[in-house]
Formats: sequence, structure tokens, C-alpha cells
Amino acid sequence: MSFNKCIITVFTLLLLAVPAAAQLAGAPGAFTRMGFGARGMGMGNALASVRTGENSGIYNPAATALLKRSTASASYGILTLDRGLNTLFYSQPIDTNAGIALHVLNSGTSGIDGRDIDGFHTEMYSVSENQFSLSFGLRIRSITVGLTTKLYYYSLFEELSSTAVGFDVGVIYPLGKQWTLAAVFRDLNTKYKWDTNKLYGQLGNSTTEKFPTRQTVGITYQFEDASGLLSFELEKSSLSTIMLRMGGEYTPVEYLTLRAGLDGWETEDKSSAHPSFGFSLRTPYTDWRPTIHYAYVLEPYGLFSMHVISVSLTLGELQ
Repeated sequence: MSFNKCIITVFTLLLLAVPAAAQLAGAPGAFTRMGFGARGMGMGNALASVRTGENSGIYNPAATALLKRSTASASYGILTLDRGLNTLFYSQPIDTNAGIALHVLNSGTSGIDGRDIDGFHTEMYSVSENQFSLSFGLRIRSITVGLTTKLYYYSLFEELSSTAVGFDVGVIYPLGKQWTLAAVFRDLNTKYKWDTNKLYGQLGNSTTEKFPTRQTVGITYQFEDASGLLSFELEKSSLSTIMLRMGGEYTPVEYLTLRAGLDGWETEDKSSAHPSFGFSLRTPYTDWRPTIHYAYVLEPYGLFSMHVISVSLTLGELQ
């Protein structure tokens, strides 16, 4: 059996699973499954196998080894119900065969109305959940591998918070110039531990919430003239969900890129699928190539929508 057939066989075996009615929405770490930045969210978060364009490696740590120049970006999410979703990224190539990336993801809800037992207002509350991560990628011949180490901090209430450490592992394997295969294993060994004894005294207890692990297989086709791409991926979770994502982008002129995607298409609940649209505008006036990215994302079941705005700069010399 050839090496290419071995790789494809491994990717296929990862997809063999029996779907169940479990849901990811209420599982720990839900904010990380909403997406990262306007480019990824505008493409339905189907970036596991994308190896071109601005890519911090957050969707697949192996992508950091394919970086050509350093990139810094920040994004701000406009969500309903006083929610927030914000990101900071920085990535740079270390050598022609390696790269590194730093990511910060912040999510939270503010304006929570506190009431006493009689129903009178006491004070306003807020909660926040944060992820700090470091990704490293290395190219070994034709295969690229990567590892992300993630630190979570969840501030839920007064004297009630939790931290967690987790890992992502990714692989990218190009099939020629236009096709790319990839696999990512996410949230390995990640769990929150809660202790409410300080808050409730003898009525408190200790609990552990495990993050669902996820295995993703993706494939990307890049147009021959490099003007765009199409990406598809399947994701299986430890909660027995199987989800389809797809997305694409097209650059009709040098300084404009258009995007569209579909995220969250579960085999047991197709109504959770939600589309997204976006674009990028670049300026040619400086070597830093400042770029504005925008994405409009319809949330699951069409109840709400979000707007995501990102700004990115390209730094350093071409590797």
C-alpha cells in the first residue's frame, strides 16, 4: 500500500462512528466552538485543512509551520444578550519549516441583574471565560504536524472560578498543489474543577466538568489560479455528535475577498446548521498590508446573529 493510501485510510477510519442525540451546546468550552476571528467564522469555521492566507494556526496548529510572514490581528464580536467574543492573535515563522502562534480568546456576559430573595435589585453581575494558547508547527518532509497548549480561566461568580489545561494536535498533508488533507484532535485532557464550599459552606461540593474531545478531518481544494478555495470537514465528538462544516472564499480583485460558509450541520439535528458570510478589504499602501475583515454569522436555529470585525497587519520579511 502506498504512503498516500495509508494517509487517506487513516483519515477515513476517523469518520466511522454511530451518531447519537447528544449536543455540544451545553458542554464546557462552548465559547471556543463559536469560532475565531472574521475570516474563520465567515467560512463556517472550516479551516482545519486550509494552508494558505492569513491563518494563525488556531484551527490547526500544524498550519503555523506554513507561515510565510508574521501576522498580528484583533477581532471584536457584536452579539446579542450582552455577550462578547473577542480575540487577539500573533503568529510568526521561526524557520522555513517551523512556526509559532499566540492566541487569546475572551468571552463573557455582562449586565446580569442580581436580585435578593424578595426580588429587589442588589447589583449587576458579569461572567467571563478566557483561553490563552500557544501553538507550534513543524514541517517534516511533506507532512506538517503541530501542537497547541491551552490554558482556560473561567470567572463565574464571587470566589468561584476554575482553570483548565488542554491540548490540540494537528496534521496537514498536501496532496499536490491544489488538494490538502488535515486532521485535528481538540481539547485533549481538558476539564474544569469546581469547588463551591467557599460559597455555600457545608452545602457546597466539588464537581468536575470534562470538555468534549473532538476529532476533525478536513479537505481543501484551492483553485488553480489561487483566486479562491473550497473547504469541507467532518467532526466527531466524544458526545457522539457528527458535524459537517463547509466554507469558501474567492478574490475577484486583488484587494477584496468574499466568503461564505455553513457551520453546525449535525447528523442528528440538521436545524442547528447556520450560515455565515464575510469579506476582507486590503490596502496596498504599506508593506504591513492592513486588512479589515468582516463576518455576519447567523447563530444556531436562527434565533440570533452576530457581527465580527477583525483588523490584521502583516509584519516582517517574506520567508
